[in-house]
Amino acid sequence: MTTRMEEPPVPAADDPPRRLYVDPGVPDRAFRGVLRGGGALVLAIMLLVGGFLTYRAWQALEVARWDFITTEAWEPEGHHFGIAAVMTGTILIACVALVFAVPLALGTALYISEYAPARIKQTLISVVDLMAAVPSVVYGLWGLFFFQGHVVTVSRWISSYFGWIPIFKVDGVDPSDPLATATVYTSSTFIAGMVVSLMVAPIICSVMREVFSQAPVGEREGAFALGANRWGMIRSVVLPFGKGGMIGGTMLGLGRALGETIAVYLIISPVFEIQPHILQNGTNSVSALIALRYGEATEFGMSALMAAGLALFLMTLVVNFAASSIVARSRSGAASDS
Repeated sequence: MTTRMEEPPVPAADDPPRRLYVDPGVPDRAFRGVLRGGGALVLAIMLLVGGFLTYRAWQALEVARWDFITTEAWEPEGHHFGIAAVMTGTILIACVALVFAVPLALGTALYISEYAPARIKQTLISVVDLMAAVPSVVYGLWGLFFFQGHVVTVSRWISSYFGWIPIFKVDGVDPSDPLATATVYTSSTFIAGMVVSLMVAPIICSVMREVFSQAPVGEREGAFALGANRWGMIRSVVLPFGKGGMIGGTMLGLGRALGETIAVYLIISPVFEIQPHILQNGTNSVSALIALRYGEATEFGMSALMAAGLALFLMTLVVNFAASSIVARSRSGAASDS
């Protein structure tokens, strides 16, 4: 004799689904409120800074209009001023800095996260973080009085063998002449960019190191189980996982390089013309321009400096937002399955 089990009743089609509600509790609600308040405060400060710069720059922007973007000269009292030259110099210095900083930061981050013995790993991390805490004026003085004299020889060599490339050309000097003056190579975009690279490399390295350390353990062990050596595992697991973090860290370093002031101000020889030759004496940047002209500026000149600061603020904001977006959308910005 068999017993037939009764089937559970089928709910009616119009029966509304049950809502599950979990009370997070007072601590969780308070913590969420603090986080939202902190985020809102940061956005409010950014809006206030942007609004202040726009308000102070409006007088100059009304006079210059679109010529403010295309004019190279900086003569606010004659109503002939613009950021074409200083913005070009800012971007070139930042690009030179990234060319040196990114490989250095990448190699350091890989060594610390994958190769360094456990007994010295924390020491290396502390040294890198300490480099980020060194004041920029120290880097500037070091670059001006020590580093510049040693890099001039490198600049001359690059100009001698690669001067046929426009960016490495130096006007008014024969690089093969051993008696040619060395001052034509000083205070250049190349030297300023190399000094700035040492300032942004710790930031880029910290971001990359943190991302590399979060690579899934299961995939690391799987690569070793398939016969890969350590470099093969890094190439097939760590680097693909950390691609977004590498790009994001590089762009965060770019944002820092764009706004560097004192070190660049101490090294460069300011010129108000577009200077595409990075080895040649003379360049400029927005932040150095503000530091140079702030003390002597009239009311209208101050408005023009605020307009330059507004342009730099907007450009840096775009770079940082792009970096955050790339990190958030990448695999390294998501939670690990390990």
